[in-house]
Amino acid sequence: MAGEQKGKAKAEQVKGKVKETVGRAVGNERLEAEGRAEQSKGDARQAKEKTKDVFKH
Repeated sequence: MAGEQKGKAKAEQVKGKVKETVGRAVGNERLEAEGRAEQSKGDARQAKEKTKDVFKH
């Protein structure tokens, strides 16, 4: 289960980075902001999973 959540976190981070980059390239501020938000969501999920790992060991 933890591996699945870590994978989701990484996917959100990558998807967000792509959206941000594309938004910046085409001058779409909304898309760029969505990308940053998605990256933050992935970062939060990853931090949660890392915290869980600390308490497992």
